[in-house]
Amino acid sequence: MAGEEKTEKATGKKRQDERKKGNVPISRDVVILVSLIGMFFCTKLVFSDIYLNFKQYLMGFIGMTASLEAVSNDAATDIAHNFMLIFVKICAILLVVSILLSVVTTAFQTKMLFSTESLKPKFDKLNPINGMKRMFSLRSLVEVVKGLIKITILFVIIYQYIEKRVIELPDLLTIDLISGCIYVLDTTFGLVMTVAIAFAAIAGLDYFYQRWDYERQMRMTKQEVKEEYKQMEGDPKVKGKIKQTQMKMAMSRMMQAVPTADVVIKNPTHFAVALKYDPEKNQAPVVVAKGQDELALRIIRIAEENDVYVMENKPLARAIYAATELNQEIPADYYGAIAEILVYVYKLKNKLQ
Repeated sequence: MAGEEKTEKATGKKRQDERKKGNVPISRDVVILVSLIGMFFCTKLVFSDIYLNFKQYLMGFIGMTASLEAVSNDAATDIAHNFMLIFVKICAILLVVSILLSVVTTAFQTKMLFSTESLKPKFDKLNPINGMKRMFSLRSLVEVVKGLIKITILFVIIYQYIEKRVIELPDLLTIDLISGCIYVLDTTFGLVMTVAIAFAAIAGLDYFYQRWDYERQMRMTKQEVKEEYKQMEGDPKVKGKIKQTQMKMAMSRMMQAVPTADVVIKNPTHFAVALKYDPEKNQAPVVVAKGQDELALRIIRIAEENDVYVMENKPLARAIYAATELNQEIPADYYGAIAEILVYVYKLKNKLQ
């Protein structure tokens, strides 16, 4: 089994088991890309508030230092405290946006999966041999190549973008602060969007690669599929023994019902049908036992041992055997013939009594 190739697609059960463990295909590049774009859009939207907050802070700071001969410890503490409040406020907005986008993107890829399995410590990861295998695996090679490609693309895009904009830098000396900040923001945003478009293609390829690699790792050998089927459906040998036991129990119950029958109709040794009629419970006689060949002989023998009347009627025995299941009433077509037999049996019992 160790050398058997994994050629079979993963079964539904294995997919469910792996999903419970938190093992699902996910592209980190897609998550990072969406978070990056969202953060820069958010920055552009709140830039005016950021500018106003820093402007008020700087004006207050300059006014404070201009009116004091020396900045006291309390004043320095207030300056640092105000700066930290502004910084935390700005970072908190960007952090919340980044976290929300990461959660939404991850949930979309994993179909709202939440699993604590990945949080459990796995000591096999401390094994240096396993670490070496992971280091030189196909996944690691792909990650290295992907990283080199991203670095190369990032370098080329930044270089070309700055090369086109470098001639505009002297103009920053002739414009006011607000216009300069807006220019820097637009330039940065344009660069980020250019990089994002390029990285979107990489993220898309990575998404499909992750799904392909996941399916490849999930593949099973034919033996694994058989073993899983046995676990789900039960071992055929065990099921066979259970079925055999059930048949023996049913056979025993059927044989115990033969002495309660009113009549047994035989053909003469190939078929035997035991009938019982209880007007209070049934509308017609019920087949309480039936059998063929050796089983028929057993039914006849038990009937004779318990003084149950046995009658030979070849066509009737064969017909009822074929048309009626065990513990079912006989079809209406045979009411007349069976009624005559039962009347005869009842009369015979009364004479004997």
